[in-house]
Amino acid sequence: MSSRRMAVVTGSLVAASFSAVLILPFTAAADDQGPASGKGGKAVDQAPAGVRLTTTLPGKISVDNSSQKTAITATVRNEGTKESAGIRLLVVGFDGLKVTGARGCDAIAAKDLPTGANSGFSCPVGALGAGKSASYPVDATFDLGGKGKICLPVQSADGKKTFWQQGPVPFGTTNPSPNAPATPLLLGTDNKPVGPGGDRLPKTGASPDVVPLGAAGAALVAAGAAGVWWSRRRADCSSPRRPAC
Repeated sequence: MSSRRMAVVTGSLVAASFSAVLILPFTAAADDQGPASGKGGKAVDQAPAGVRLTTTLPGKISVDNSSQKTAITATVRNEGTKESAGIRLLVVGFDGLKVTGARGCDAIAAKDLPTGANSGFSCPVGALGAGKSASYPVDATFDLGGKGKICLPVQSADGKKTFWQQGPVPFGTTNPSPNAPATPLLLGTDNKPVGPGGDRLPKTGASPDVVPLGAAGAALVAAGAAGVWWSRRRADCSSPRRPAC
């Protein structure tokens, strides 16, 4: 092979390798869920001295328009100066958002779900050191024909206290793309349903605007634009409490 031809072939390989280097980081960025956010979060029961527990959710997620599947990362943090005792993180879905799995977590029985929830998982975090965090990959489906919310309570391991609760906070978009492969949703945004023909899809199931009331008086209460709800505490704290989103 002539030296000129060798130079051309070598140059082509180098160019191809260089192109691959440029493309790979861009492809990985397609799965980026944006900066994490604690939007819709609020302390409930007082945590032990030196412990400050919070949670974050991705600022944006993407829902496959065909399968309705999406992925969410739920994170709990200890922003205090001391290690916490054993804690658990709950991941609970409402309305059009249904949690189908959470790595390392156990499904919550239907009878133990908060009022109005359709699904939930309990993640045993254990003791969480000062400045440490624990993240859980969450699988979910989102019915783009309606609205959907998620809730992250952080409780003591026995469930008697809720130190922090994020949500129920909505994911959604005000600019749907029904003909695209996927629809990006933003945290803290009510979903605007749209379907074939460019108009709204008929909503299925109970209206997301109706708040169910339990016999014990449990209710979801809107707390400003943050969208934080929690139910009334039980007077008897001798047994684990039902998650209150």
